[in-house]
Parts: sequence; C-alpha cells; structure tokens
Amino acid sequence: MSRDVPITLACWDYDRTRALEDGSVPVAGVDLTYLRLPVEETFFRMLRYREFDAAEMSLSSYVTALAAAPDDPPFVAIPVFPSRAFRHSGIYVNADSGITEPGDLAGRVVGVPEYQLTACVWIRGILADHHGVPVSSVHYRTGGMHTPGRTEKQALDLPPEIDVQAIAADRTLADMLVTGEIDALYAPRTPRPLLEGRPEVRRLFRDPRAAEERYAADTGLFPIMHVVVLRPDVHARWPWLARSLYDAFVRAKAVVEARLEETAANPTLLPWAQDDLARVRRLLGPDHWSYGLEPNRAVLDVFLRYAHEQGLTAARLVADDLFVSSTREGGVI
Repeated sequence: MSRDVPITLACWDYDRTRALEDGSVPVAGVDLTYLRLPVEETFFRMLRYREFDAAEMSLSSYVTALAAAPDDPPFVAIPVFPSRAFRHSGIYVNADSGITEPGDLAGRVVGVPEYQLTACVWIRGILADHHGVPVSSVHYRTGGMHTPGRTEKQALDLPPEIDVQAIAADRTLADMLVTGEIDALYAPRTPRPLLEGRPEVRRLFRDPRAAEERYAADTGLFPIMHVVVLRPDVHARWPWLARSLYDAFVRAKAVVEARLEETAANPTLLPWAQDDLARVRRLLGPDHWSYGLEPNRAVLDVFLRYAHEQGLTAARLVADDLFVSSTREGGVI
C-alpha cells in the first residue's frame, strides 16, 4: 500500500503542467489528484471555501489576502507561475468613444470584471507608468463580462480617490461596451463582441504584439499572472510538501521546453514555432518562463508596487514576503 500523502491540486490545463496531471512527472512523497478546472472556478472555490490542498491562484488575490492578514495568512505560496501574459492586448474600447491613444482613457468610465484582477492591476500600472494615465483618473465599473452578477471575490478597502462601483445586477460589461455605457474595458478574456466582429468594439492598441514587445524590450519584464498556493494547515502538517511540489513543477516545465527544441517533427500546431521561440528568447532570454524567486524578483517587485499604489495593499510587500522559505534556496553538492 502506498504511503505517499494524498494531495489535491486544482490547476488549469497547461502544457507546462500536463506531466503532473498524467503522472509522468511524479511529486516526491505525494499521491497527487490533479483537478483540471477553469481558473475562475479554481480561484473562487479556493478563496471562498479552501477546498483544495494546493491550487493555482491569482497573484493579486494572493497578495491582497496576504497583506490583509500577514500574521495569519489564508495561504502560503511557492514561486511557480503557471500563467504569464502581456496585457496591452487586454484593453478594449468602444469605437465611438473618441479614445485613440492610451492618454485618452483619463477621465473615462472603464469596465473591469473585478478591480483586483491581476491582469487589471498590470494594465493600470502599465498605463500609469508608461502612458500618463493615473490610476485615480479613471472611473471603474465592475461586473460580469458575459454573465450578470459577478462580484469581487474579496472585500476591498480602497482609498476614496479611487472610484469603483458595481454595474446593475442584470447588465454585463460586454453589452455596456457595445452600447457605449462604458468607454473601455480592461479584461484578461477577450469580450465576445470583438470575437463576433462587432464594429462597436476594438482594441486600444491596433498592433498589440508590437506594443507588448516594445514594453518587454524597454523593461525586461514578462508579467506574472498566477502563483501556486497551499493551505497553511497542509503546509504545517507536511512542511516538505512545498519543495516537493516546486521541484515537480520545474521538472514538468522542462519536459515542455525540451519538446520545443524538436525540429525533425513539429510537436505543435504552429508552423513557425521555432522562429517564434527564437524571437521570444532574443527578447526575454533563454529561460523566458522562469520559476523561482531570484529570476523573478524584478517583475514581482513591480507588481507589488502596483498593488500598493492602486490601494490593494495598505503596506507595500516585498518579494521575499511571498514564498515558503524552503523554495527560495536549495542544497548545494
């Protein structure tokens, strides 16, 4: 009979985690149940009900929860980042709003599914740092993108100069963007009207990849969206588990990285995958999707500054505050 510890991990279907799900990369000492769930469901169930031993988690939700209760945090985290994304492509505008460049967003009404969403934190920070749009210059309206009734998963205590209000319970942000009731939308998911080719909606940046590549070249940053967290009671019972999970995530990612090097037979559906890989590495370096604290200190520090400046954390955290100590360094032979 196995003496491995039964652990449930909730995480989405990523190529970089598939070896954990199918068991080809084991987690030392663990009998792993991998629950493949949409990210919104994972976050909601972990934040509200603590259903899983470990889970993928919004970086913003984790940071906000940690800052609110630093002496009794609801989660501990390991420096694994299943999701990263540039977010210039996540700014959408009503075509008749008169918004033609980022600076035009100041003074406008902008929809966000939740104020604290990681993607929205990055967008607001980038607009403030690089395009002269102060966070408090925009009026934010929260709600469901395509389904009415979405609310913030965590209570927020924002400064009075930041205007955040919920939309009507029977409305959606996508519909309000089409009608012009909101001027713009910041969101991690593409709004359905744009996918349907509706002329009322377009992206702010006409060539978002070019904008994102310029940002990467100028800053050296590849924004982090998600981390992996454990419940504190799980970590207290099995303190070795954090390192076992971290090492397994690293090995699972290495499997994908090795496949990307294959040239005899393309392992992906993308015909120019090798060219894209070379392009990314020229821009972001050979380990462009790194795990661990030190390779990501700079990007985490920027995010933590944004979270504080946007009223999500009363005190500004530092990157060393975020992760289980056993995952910040390893033994040397």
